[in-house]
Amino acid sequence: MLKKLHAKLGDFWWYSLMLFCACRAADVLNAFVGLWLVPKYVGPSELGAVMPLTNFANFLALPVAAFANTFRNELTRLSIGREFGKLKSLMRGVFVATAVFLFIALVTAHFLLPAFLERIRIVEGSLGLIIIAASFVSAIAPIYSSALQALKKFKAQSLLSIIGAPVRLVTMLVAMPFRALTGYFVGQASVPVFNIFAAIFSLRKELATPAERYWDKETARKFSKLFATFLLWAFTGGFYALVESTVIRQRLPDLDSAGYYMVMRLSEIATYLYGAMIFTFFPFAAELWNNGRRQIKLIFKATAVNLTFCTILAAGFCFIARPILSVLPSGAQYAAYWWAIPWQTMILGLLALHGFYTTAEIAANRFGFLTWAIPLELIYPVLLLAVTGHGYLTGFIPQEWSDFLVAHNIYTLDSMFWWMTAIAILKALACTMAMAISHWRNYPTENAH
Repeated sequence: MLKKLHAKLGDFWWYSLMLFCACRAADVLNAFVGLWLVPKYVGPSELGAVMPLTNFANFLALPVAAFANTFRNELTRLSIGREFGKLKSLMRGVFVATAVFLFIALVTAHFLLPAFLERIRIVEGSLGLIIIAASFVSAIAPIYSSALQALKKFKAQSLLSIIGAPVRLVTMLVAMPFRALTGYFVGQASVPVFNIFAAIFSLRKELATPAERYWDKETARKFSKLFATFLLWAFTGGFYALVESTVIRQRLPDLDSAGYYMVMRLSEIATYLYGAMIFTFFPFAAELWNNGRRQIKLIFKATAVNLTFCTILAAGFCFIARPILSVLPSGAQYAAYWWAIPWQTMILGLLALHGFYTTAEIAANRFGFLTWAIPLELIYPVLLLAVTGHGYLTGFIPQEWSDFLVAHNIYTLDSMFWWMTAIAILKALACTMAMAISHWRNYPTENAH
């Protein structure tokens, strides 16, 4: 019966479903960590700092993440071609580059982290090294998951997802009673560390092949340009996330920023299906492009399924969000934020189209979308800083503008959600227009009929 179902669904939907089911078993524990364990040990005064701290560390690790993303297509090509000797050499080169980037990040953090911690109202200098270490191992782990992805070892990836959650839970249970935020980031680092070693074990046969010559001047020149492109793309996305979470923490009261953390922990259930689909989406999108077939149908089908899932989930949250928040640690304080959970769920559903589209473009080695996607990524954080930080611009902007922003109480969580909604709709429209233009340009004869 399973074979018949597999044949009926096709490889993409079958493996997406398999990963979704496997990952949901792990997410039961992850939900316990995010919704119960963390609020239990981290009070409202610090809870809202978790997301900006994480985004700050991720921002410092952007070069590593961009470097890993640069070679994702190459990992796929080498894996499909069974060139495991070159694959081994490629991974070694990435690790050398990671050591260099880590040194740069530590120097940068030495100068920037104290001021950042002060702005988000955290007094804990020792957090710096820990969150940087957590972000770096998180950035390098996708190198190995990309190899599993390229070789279509979805069963191995499913097992890693299931086992990784208990590893994280046990680590946090041991570490968080001593220092809550420190223990949280130690737990965050434990999963990618486990995934790296587990992936190496899963790839032991492929990596047992003797290393072959891969790096030369031509290869370095080719990928330096590609790396610069991915670094710029990663920088804009990282800046976007860092500004959004920091503004919420810095401009809003402690309870509002803590409430936003709780909202995100529940609404991120909307990303569960997307996370499973995007993992299988990349190799199938790359295969369609290699075979000269259109990707647009796969993009819209994946988006439609994901958006339907998010809509059903958001409708359910309208009824169950408040009762769930009420039974959590400090739940009486967070229950008032239930309204934001279905709202954020639909925002994440809209953003999925942007994720599927950009992944398909990268899988096809097309980067023209960056000419409009990068400005779009930067518009939102720049405007957000302008409308929430207008006090710093007194004397440089018209007084009428400052009076208008103060009169409309811009420092509220619901106003932040209106900004998030606007940028999600704008991104979805931009992707739809880009796909429509590309379709008409590449298939003029078919469109005429």
